[in-house]
Amino acid sequence: MNAARRRTSTLIGMVGLAVGAAGPVMLLRGRSGRQEIRAELAAQKITFPDHGLPPRLAHFAGSPVETGPAAHAYAELIKDHLVKATGGRTYAQITEELHAGGGDDEKLAQLRQTAFMGETLRGSLLSAYQAWHLTTLVTGLGGALTGLGAALVATANALGTNPRCR
Repeated sequence: MNAARRRTSTLIGMVGLAVGAAGPVMLLRGRSGRQEIRAELAAQKITFPDHGLPPRLAHFAGSPVETGPAAHAYAELIKDHLVKATGGRTYAQITEELHAGGGDDEKLAQLRQTAFMGETLRGSLLSAYQAWHLTTLVTGLGGALTGLGAALVATANALGTNPRCR
């Protein structure tokens, strides 16, 4: 029984060390990912207008887009503007309409370009928002793994040194 307990203690300790080592790596990667997202968003120099925002976005008035939640909010603002500009039609729908009319309608071609740019910008901002959530997940998992690793190492130590467990 003593040898089996030692093997168990050793195995738990090794797993604890491996998990405990992965945790801080994930914490660092989550933090650096978050900093990279902030830097990239800040480099775009996007700022919410000072006025004229829908009530749900009014608290962002005049503020820069430098976080995932702000990127999501700005993507929603773009969506509102696109709906107004295109009458609720998507790039694909406008393209179909343009092609059905022979492709010669300059106003429709410009509207298609507006829809394309708006949907592309919106997609980029939503990608930043999703990446923001992933950094939160990675950081949280890193913290959990660090704690789990420490608990496993402590358990291994207790199994190996507790006279009642022998």
